[in-house]
This record gives sequence, structure tokens and C-alpha cells, in this order.
Amino acid sequence: MESMRVEVWSDIACPWCWVGKRRFEGALSRFAHEDRVEVVWRAFELDPAAPKVRDDGQSYAERLGRKYGTSTAQADLMIQRMTDTAAQDGIVMRFDVIRPGNTFDAHRLLHLAHERGVQDALKERLFRAYLGEGEVIGDHATLARLAGDAGLDVDEAAAVLATDAHAREVRADEREAASLGVSGVPFFALAGRYGVSGAQPVDALLQVLERAWSETMEDERALTEGAVCGPAGCA
Repeated sequence: MESMRVEVWSDIACPWCWVGKRRFEGALSRFAHEDRVEVVWRAFELDPAAPKVRDDGQSYAERLGRKYGTSTAQADLMIQRMTDTAAQDGIVMRFDVIRPGNTFDAHRLLHLAHERGVQDALKERLFRAYLGEGEVIGDHATLARLAGDAGLDVDEAAAVLATDAHAREVRADEREAASLGVSGVPFFALAGRYGVSGAQPVDALLQVLERAWSETMEDERALTEGAVCGPAGCA
């Protein structure tokens, strides 16, 4: 086995997805075979109908309260708990500056970044831009600039954004998520064997990594040790 593939469905507009990313990185740093794990970020839109830029004059707390049917004061408490949780994982979130918008084009750029080998860097940059810096994540010029920060060619990123390039790949990610029954993110799929939903603790993620690795290696040994092949196949 050259590497073990871990696919992660998430959305840039999802605070828990950033926390989940950081916790999975913590688990990987303690995993004995870290250099043989391939992480692929898959697309999931929390609000596919969102406009590119939402400017309705509401604060994030007001919008959150309306979504969950709570008061703005209660929403503020939810935000504070999320901010405190993120801080424990070394993440600075600024809900007071977030400018909600559509994330579809950001996901298209993440597919380009995967082809260029800088997907993880772009994912991190987009999280920080949206959840910590108040960047307009649906604006093409902003996205191209952020892509440049992550190591992509700015002109290539702008050219992709000007077309529908990688749109089919984003939709394919979303269809696969639906087929797997993924209704919330982050969602981690390890080696096609285990699915982990939510930003689980580092220790829990490490245990699943080790289990998936062990079982995958056992299957490989069974395929390569003691097999007998003949005209009818291998047994």
C-alpha cells in the first residue's frame, strides 16, 4: 500500500469543520504512518442557495438566532462557546467580521488545488479568510488572491473562476456525500472502511486512523501471502 486515503467532506462556512481539521492534524502528528496518509478535501455546501455575498444588514448572531429559533442573546452565547472551543485548538474565529456568502466557487478552486498539490494549504487559507478575517468568500477576485496566498497561480485561479471548471467535480462530491448518508460535516471517510462524523477529539481520531491502517494492511497481506493462482483465478 503506497498510502491510505482519508477523504473529508466539509464546508468553508462551517466553524466545526475548521476545528475538525485541526484535530485531525493533531491525530496525524501522533500517527506512526503519517507520511503514508493522503488527505483529500471533498465539497459539501451547508447552504447551496446562498448568494455570492449576503448583505441583509443582519449580524451573524441575529442570523444564527433566526436559523435556530432563539434570541440574539442566546445566539451570542452559542457563538462565544464556539469561539472558546476553537481557541482551545489554536484557532482564532471572528464571528463579528464574518460576511456570509456562497462557497461553491471556493470548492471549485479546491479541486484545482488538489491537482496542483496545494489543496490542504488552500483549505486552511479559506477557513482563516472566512472565519477569521471577514473576507468575501464568494467574490472571484478575493478567491483568486487567496488562492495565490496558498501557492496557486493567481491567473490560473482567476481563469478557472471565470468558467464552470470543476463544477462537475463539486457536484460529484455532493452526490457521493448524499449516497453515504452524510447530513452534517465534517465527515471523515478513512480507507473506505470507517466514517467519522463531527469534530471528534484527537484521541478518537487517532484510534480510528490506527484501526483503519491495521485492517487495510491485514487485507493486503491476505492478498499477497500464500495465494494460489490457476486458470480459474486466485484463491
